[in-house]
Amino acid sequence: MRFGICAPVEKSGEVKRAGWDFVEESVQTLLQGQTPEEEWQGPDRAKRARVPILAANVMVPAQLKITGPEVHLEKLRSYANTIMKRARQLNVETIVFGSGGARQIPDHFDRHKARQQIIDFLKVVAHAAEQNNVTVVVEHLTKKECNVINSVAEAMTYVKAVANPHVQCLVDSYHFWTENETLVDLRSAVRWIRHVHVADKDGRVPPGESGTSDYKPFFHVLKSGGYNGAISVESPGFTDIQARGPKVLEFLKKQWEEA
Repeated sequence: MRFGICAPVEKSGEVKRAGWDFVEESVQTLLQGQTPEEEWQGPDRAKRARVPILAANVMVPAQLKITGPEVHLEKLRSYANTIMKRARQLNVETIVFGSGGARQIPDHFDRHKARQQIIDFLKVVAHAAEQNNVTVVVEHLTKKECNVINSVAEAMTYVKAVANPHVQCLVDSYHFWTENETLVDLRSAVRWIRHVHVADKDGRVPPGESGTSDYKPFFHVLKSGGYNGAISVESPGFTDIQARGPKVLEFLKKQWEEA
């Protein structure tokens, strides 16, 4: 089991000193899929990493639309090819497809058409990921963040529609609890889960800091399903990692062990 933090490479020294295994970066700052090769700064930044850069999130920028009347599949194909090639170059194993701004369905746009657009996009992504030995994980988001793919169960409909082993599922404890999903939903998806995000429901603070979130039932389903992958803390306020990191990591490991 590997435990990491969603944080920039520049924080990787703190991450390592606090005992964590990896960082999860942003595609937009690390892989920079719209930046020409000669201007790409990812390799220089990656050289400064003190721990592996295991994953990267924010796969698609908001202005590069996946749904709606302004979708250009060939632009998306070129973008996907670029970020997957760069992910392989930097040994980034997992790319997280959240990207609420890019996949947000415009008002009054046909939802069935939008669903097909997302599937078409993910099939393009699957091919690029397969060519570069990268895994893309579909992330469910809360309804306040995006109006599509708002549950693990819904994410799984896309994973199954694409039917490629390089497109799998992510579960995020904060989104999961906020949308009142059930452990039955999680149990049904666990075979396809390849990445996990965690944060307390109250305030989206790092695990254990709110004092109100019990991860053991959530972790028990993952363990029972054989999950042994990576767990990333995704908490916007988790900046002073060196001070808070050891206690958060201790809490997470204990919750996993007792699950």
